[in-house]
Amino acid sequence: MDKRRYFLKVFKKAEKKYGKHDKRLAGEGWGADWKTLIATIMSAQSRDETTIPIAEKLFRKYKSLKSLARANYGDVLRIFKSLNYNRTKAKNVIAAAKFIISEFHGKIPDKIEELVKIPGVGRKTANLVITECHDKEGVCIDTHCHRILNVLGIVHTKNPLQTEMEIRKIAPREYWSRLNRILVLWGKEIRGHDKNKILAKLDEPTS
Repeated sequence: MDKRRYFLKVFKKAEKKYGKHDKRLAGEGWGADWKTLIATIMSAQSRDETTIPIAEKLFRKYKSLKSLARANYGDVLRIFKSLNYNRTKAKNVIAAAKFIISEFHGKIPDKIEELVKIPGVGRKTANLVITECHDKEGVCIDTHCHRILNVLGIVHTKNPLQTEMEIRKIAPREYWSRLNRILVLWGKEIRGHDKNKILAKLDEPTS
């Protein structure tokens, strides 16, 4: 199978269905680089619908990276009470704010190898930040992307990191930054590992 040709065929069809979808994901629409990074840290293993209002509440209380760096852990934890892994995330967002100020002078770096040094930031978050904040080509792979690409047989990988590395070889660079949003919207609509059902979702009328 020509994996690149197959990827392009499927992705173009998915983009036609989901490309104009107005649903907001947790890493989108913040207007400030530091907010994008913090909200994405918060979104791990949590639904976007849950994460976004909690992030909005956090940013109403802490209006700058400096104020978040000075935040009291207990105060942040109270805001995060309905967020999965809230204790770890409360520690990480405060630590991340401190680290960005001390190591990067308050600026969000544009290199993955620097971003992953920040507490709570893995490659998924780093790739999202370079695409959302710095308009660079990144491959952001979450659990939806990993599942769909494996079920369709575009990749055969064991974890999102392996999927990221494989899809970099398969997908043309101009598709990298668009891949996450489209596959996440698709993955949210169809669960499980039934290839036929996943593909059939693309033929359903857009709601």
